[in-house]
Amino acid sequence: MRAEVVPAILVKTREDLLHRIHQVLGLVKEIQLDIMDGKFVPNQTIGLESLGNLPKATYEFHWMVFEPEKWIEKIQGPNIHLVHVETITSLDTIQNAIKKSGGKLGFAINPETSLDKLLPLIKKAKPIRVLVMTVHPGFSGQKYIYEMKEKIEKLRSLYPKLDIEVDGGINEETGRHAYLSGANILAAASALFSSPNIKDAINNLKRVGEVDEKH
Repeated sequence: MRAEVVPAILVKTREDLLHRIHQVLGLVKEIQLDIMDGKFVPNQTIGLESLGNLPKATYEFHWMVFEPEKWIEKIQGPNIHLVHVETITSLDTIQNAIKKSGGKLGFAINPETSLDKLLPLIKKAKPIRVLVMTVHPGFSGQKYIYEMKEKIEKLRSLYPKLDIEVDGGINEETGRHAYLSGANILAAASALFSSPNIKDAINNLKRVGEVDEKH
């Protein structure tokens, strides 16, 4: 079984955003857009003004922002909205914003955050997926935190059919580690966009699960 690969785009200008979208358009099912407000994480990326009239695709918005509902309600369409559990003050408010936008809810959780904060939200909201951060969010090019294996395994044991995504430091080696731990979606930035052949890089990352099945 292959892993699903989601290119993660972390940029500061609309020009760079469109360039990267066009680099992967048609090669993947979904494209992740990393949005940071400079408050929840120590970095700031493109804002809402850069997100209008994007090329047609399925987008996964990774909201690394406080008050994510204020951002979500301004984005229309069948997108996936990954909301950090650390930012949720009212789940109902988040769900209402997503409903109005026509999107679907997913949760994201930071490395230092206990699953105890996430599990009640999963039970109540039934998210389309959960993103386990395998770096501390904010910047590309960080090293994968192998200790997240336990968190991924626990989630997979509790929710065998849940889409579990990992994000941060993902390459063929770490992607395989995450996949074998229970993740089925791999978000990658540097491993794809720094490659001389993005299509090959995507396909190689998709195959990380096949290596184990051959033995």
